[in-house]
Amino acid sequence: MYISQQIAANAVNQVLSGRNLTLALPEALSAFPDATPQQRGAAADLSYGTLRYYGETNAYLTCLLEKPLTDDRIYTLLLVAIYQLLHDKADAFTVVNQAVHAVSQFRKPTPKQWAKGLVNAILRNFLRRKDEFAAKLARTEVATYSYPQWWINKLKVQYPGHWQSILVAGNQHPPMTLRVNTKKISIEEYLQLLVRQDIEASHIGGQAVVLTKPVAVEKIPGFTDGVVSVQDYGAQLAAQLLDAEAGMRVLDACCAPGGKTGHILELADVQLTAMDSDAGRLQRVQENLSRLQLDAELVAADAAAADWYDGKPFDRILADVPCTASGIVRRHVDIKWLRRETDVASFAAQQAKILPNLWQLLAKGGKLLYVTCSVFNEENQTQVDKFLLQHPDAKQLPLSVDYFKDLTQLNGQLIPSSAHDGFFYALLQKN
Repeated sequence: MYISQQIAANAVNQVLSGRNLTLALPEALSAFPDATPQQRGAAADLSYGTLRYYGETNAYLTCLLEKPLTDDRIYTLLLVAIYQLLHDKADAFTVVNQAVHAVSQFRKPTPKQWAKGLVNAILRNFLRRKDEFAAKLARTEVATYSYPQWWINKLKVQYPGHWQSILVAGNQHPPMTLRVNTKKISIEEYLQLLVRQDIEASHIGGQAVVLTKPVAVEKIPGFTDGVVSVQDYGAQLAAQLLDAEAGMRVLDACCAPGGKTGHILELADVQLTAMDSDAGRLQRVQENLSRLQLDAELVAADAAAADWYDGKPFDRILADVPCTASGIVRRHVDIKWLRRETDVASFAAQQAKILPNLWQLLAKGGKLLYVTCSVFNEENQTQVDKFLLQHPDAKQLPLSVDYFKDLTQLNGQLIPSSAHDGFFYALLQKN
């Protein structure tokens, strides 16, 4: 276990220094090339778990320290161990002993004996005084919900009836949801295929099937053949709400990694242009389309510019704009601690450039679906309202109630739940 603790502490340390976990974890793992698959998997779990509950674990550690720790490696190792003691099923004394051993493996300049004694004393003190600290921290929202205070405050104002459930949902483990390509197989046939593979699952709506227990992607029946894809249920609403029909000219802007791109093509035979500003990310889109045996024109371009545009208007545009990703934090636990309150305004300014630019490319009578994976109003309906005031040729259409059956949503904002992430949708039509 100590190797997994070391890897996780390294990854968490990088994130708290400002690095994305998607980059930090592979680098931390690379330092232990001989780690077993079990150790690597445990390290990933510890990294995600520690960051998921960082507000809580950091609050406990602050209570335990008489003075600030100057060694970040020891600090993050203690965070990982406290997370285990609070949320893991591992034996408490085993966790402590392994953490003591882990710190002894740190390279200089850490004095090993001093560090071992410190880690041992702090963690054993935690075990003795956990209930005392828990009572104290119950009055602290950052410790209770494990979000930055500014984030909590914003949701309180914007969602007075839902803020707590949004925070709780964001700390849950996301389900593994599949999107069935009904061009190749029916929902019923695919569920039967899963039964034959002893995989429990249920149909939750549309083309979405949720697995009772996650399985490795390569073990999902039909995945490599393009029969199914992995995609959140909330994200699957995009292609359906876009309402594209055969023969239409469609633009999928900001398309990477291509989940919605593939879904649009699975639902209708359209002429699809998939655009993203990052040419490297477009390679991921192409890989997804190749697996699905689908084709689209891929364009590396800025959605806020039109220098790539050939002058032919689009019948449908999916504007899946860059955002804070505040609605998908259960999948990207580092976002809570990497984002700053000023980032909300920064993303909103970027969106305010993209939306009017894409609007110019839409045919008269055409529809544009504005999408974010955010729960902050500034990026969502407030953004749309400002756009409508400046564009009299635009009107916001009601969203089909059928697609939102059994889902909690407020004017196009999906409230994050155990079944789906927190996406926002606004369907606009050009007069």
